[in-house]
Amino acid sequence: MSHSSKQLVLLILFRLARSVAAGIIILVFPYYVLQSLHYSALDLGLLYTAATVATASFALLFGFLTDLWGHKGTLVLAGILLPAGALVAFSSGKLPILFLATMLGGFSATGSRATGSVGGAAQPIQTAVIADFTTVGNRTFYFSLFTFLSGLLGAAGMLAARLFSPRDAFLAAAVISAAGLVFLLPMELSGKRGEWKRMKSGKVIGKFSLTGALNGVSQGLIMPFLIPFFVIVYHVPKSRMAVYGFASELVAAFAILVAPRIERQFGFVKGVAVTRGLGALLLLLLPLTRIFALAVVIYLITPALRVIAVPAQQTALTAMVRENEMGRALAMNQVARLTASSGAVAFTGYMFDVSDLALPFYVYAAVIGVSLVLYFRFFGARPELRVE
Repeated sequence: MSHSSKQLVLLILFRLARSVAAGIIILVFPYYVLQSLHYSALDLGLLYTAATVATASFALLFGFLTDLWGHKGTLVLAGILLPAGALVAFSSGKLPILFLATMLGGFSATGSRATGSVGGAAQPIQTAVIADFTTVGNRTFYFSLFTFLSGLLGAAGMLAARLFSPRDAFLAAAVISAAGLVFLLPMELSGKRGEWKRMKSGKVIGKFSLTGALNGVSQGLIMPFLIPFFVIVYHVPKSRMAVYGFASELVAAFAILVAPRIERQFGFVKGVAVTRGLGALLLLLLPLTRIFALAVVIYLITPALRVIAVPAQQTALTAMVRENEMGRALAMNQVARLTASSGAVAFTGYMFDVSDLALPFYVYAAVIGVSLVLYFRFFGARPELRVE
C-alpha cells in the first residue's frame, strides 16, 4: 500500500467514527430537546443556530491554522470538539449547558456528512488532506468514496440510536468519536506553513462563498428540521424514526457513488442544477401532503439529491485555488455557508413554533432557484484551472 493510500485509510477511519457519532446525535437531539426536556421548537432552532455560528467560527480558525500551522495538529484539535460537546450534553439537560454542548460539538445538522453537519468544524481540514493525497483527475472519486462510507456509518449511527435513551446516546457518541482520534496519531500530514499575506485566489473564493452562502440559507431552512417535522406533524416515535433516518442515510450514501458519473455526463454546474432543482421541487410537496407514505418517500430521496453534487463542488473548489491557500479557502466557504444558515435555522425554528410549517419549504425552493442562477453565471463556462 502506498504512503498516500495509508494516510487516506487512517483519515477515513477517523471520519467513520465521527460519522457514527454524528448519526446518533442527529437522530436523538430533537427528541431529547422536544420530548425528554420539553423545550419548544424555537429553543431547538436557537440551539441549532448557536451550533451553526460556533461551527463557522471554529471552521474559520482551523482553516487559517491548517495553512499556517499544518494539518495534523489542527485536525487533532478540531477532532476533540465533538466528543467534548457530546460529554457536556450528557452531563446536564439545562438549557445553558445544552447551548455550550451544541457549540462545542457543532450539533447544527445543517449539512450532509460531506459538508460537515455534526462536528463540521473539522471538515475543511479533512478536505484539504484528501486534496493533498489525490489529483484533480481522481479527486471527485475519493470525495465520493469518503462521503459514501461516511453515509453508511452515519446511517448505522442513526439505527444504533434506538439502543440508547436520548441522554445516554450522547455518552455513546462521545466514546465513539473520541476513539476515532486514535487513528490520527500515526498519520503523516503536511507541515507546510503559509504566510499572512493577501490571498491570490480571492476572486474564485468569493464566487464559491456567495453560492455557499445561498446553499447555507437553504440548508438551514430545512435540513435540521426534517426529523422535527415528522415529530411535530406525524408524531413518529424515536424507534421508528431511527429506521427512516437509517434508510435515508443509506439512499444518500449509495446515491453519492454516482457523483463522478454525473460530473462526467453533465458537468459540475448542470449536475448541481439537475439534482438540487429536483430536490427542491420534491420538498415543496412535503408540507402540502398529509399522506404519510409520500412524506416518507420525499424524506428518503431529498437528502440524496442534495448531497450528490457535493464531491464535484469540492473538486472544483480545490482545483481553482492555490495549494497554500486551500485550508483558508475551504474554511471561508464553510463560514459563508454556516453563517448564512444560522439565520435561516432561527427563522424556521420560529415558524415551527408558531405552527407555520409550510413557509420555510417555499422559501427553500426560491433560494435554490437563485443559487442555481448564480452557479450558471459564475461557473457556466469552462472552470478556471488552479493558479500555480
